[in-house]
Amino acid sequence: MSGAAGAGAGASLGSVLRRCLSEYGSGTPSRLKVLDAYLLYVLLSGALQFGYCLGVGTFPFNSFLSGFISAVGSFILGVCLRIQINPQNKGQFQGISPERAFADFLFASTILHLVVINFVG
Repeated sequence: MSGAAGAGAGASLGSVLRRCLSEYGSGTPSRLKVLDAYLLYVLLSGALQFGYCLGVGTFPFNSFLSGFISAVGSFILGVCLRIQINPQNKGQFQGISPERAFADFLFASTILHLVVINFVG
């Protein structure tokens, strides 16, 4: 790839990212933005735990495993909640209100964290 083609691809990527962020900012409801921030936090938390495991080790393996399972499970439950409360998916979840989806999320999170706390030992 020549220098001019690489610079053009970089400018094109920058414009695509700017457009994506501007459409996300203007077209996404604030509820989903808050949920996306939570998902980003949980994702970074799991990545940090995994990086710590690779760098330092897994001496209390139950502690690492329970923390990582908590992060992965919380991320999965959060993604399911985001799919259910997204207005674009209203046709697929006709019988489920956003309040019901959030209540299901809280119940599943409670069960997940009870299992995680029990696993730590």
